[in-house]
Amino acid sequence: MSTHVLAAVLTRLKLLTGAQSDAELSRALSVSPQTLSSWKVRDSIPYSICIDIAKQHACSLDWLLLGQVKQATTGPDQVDWECEMLERLRTLSPNDRQSILLFIKDKQRIQQLEKQLSELGGVAQG
Repeated sequence: MSTHVLAAVLTRLKLLTGAQSDAELSRALSVSPQTLSSWKVRDSIPYSICIDIAKQHACSLDWLLLGQVKQATTGPDQVDWECEMLERLRTLSPNDRQSILLFIKDKQRIQQLEKQLSELGGVAQG
């Protein structure tokens, strides 16, 4: 792994974890700052950590390790909207991500209530 590639991976790890500094990233990854520093010296990061983080944050290893966004199967030039959405969310602050999550949960509750109301209306008419 070249220094340029490792720096990009570390940047994407910071985006995923919300870390602003190497110290915050080391805490988020549960490693010592010295371990993170040694990864930089060796130009290497354990793949097991990358796999764990990718699983935790529901991102692809292609994006984490290579910066590549998966292409949709519906068209070669169309980027999968889910990957694009995740990419955009990762650039937001943790507070903004939390606000969006709360909005989504509220929207899902409203949809559930609308469904229940619709079902009750069908029962009342029958």
